[in-house]
Amino acid sequence: MLDIRFSSSLMAMLLLAVADEGGEPNLSSAQLAERMDTNASLVRKLLLPLARSELVVCTKGRTGGARLARAAEEITLAEIYRCSTGDKPLWNCRTGGEHDFRGAANAQAYFAELTEDVERAVLDALGDRTLADGVREMRRLDREPTRE
Repeated sequence: MLDIRFSSSLMAMLLLAVADEGGEPNLSSAQLAERMDTNASLVRKLLLPLARSELVVCTKGRTGGARLARAAEEITLAEIYRCSTGDKPLWNCRTGGEHDFRGAANAQAYFAELTEDVERAVLDALGDRTLADGVREMRRLDREPTRE
C-alpha cells in the first residue's frame, strides 16, 4: 500500500505558499480540501504534524485557517517529509525466512542498511529544495506545452 502522507502534506504546503503569495495567507481546511480534491477531516489530520513542527500556524474559528509559519524560502521539503512521515521507514523488511538459504540470516541487517542509505539520499535531495522552489517549478511546468 502506498503512503500518501508526504505527497498530500506537500500539496497542502504548496497551496498555502501560493495563497500566501496571492495575499490570502489563511486557508481553511475546507478550502484546502476542495483544492486537493479530498475531505476536510483528512486535511486537518495532515496539518497536525505540520503545526507541531512549526511549519504551519493553525487558528480556530470562523475566520481561522492554516498559514505558513515562515517564508516558503525557509521551509525545506525534507522538513515536510520528516514531519509528515514521522518515524515510519521508507520500506519495511520482510520478516522470517532466515532458514530458507544460507545468506538469509543477514538479509534483515542488509535491508536495514539499504533502507538507511536510501532514506538519507531522499532527505539529502529534499533538503536541497525549498517550498518556494516547488512553487517556481510548478509555475514552470504550467508554462510548458503538454506533450502527447
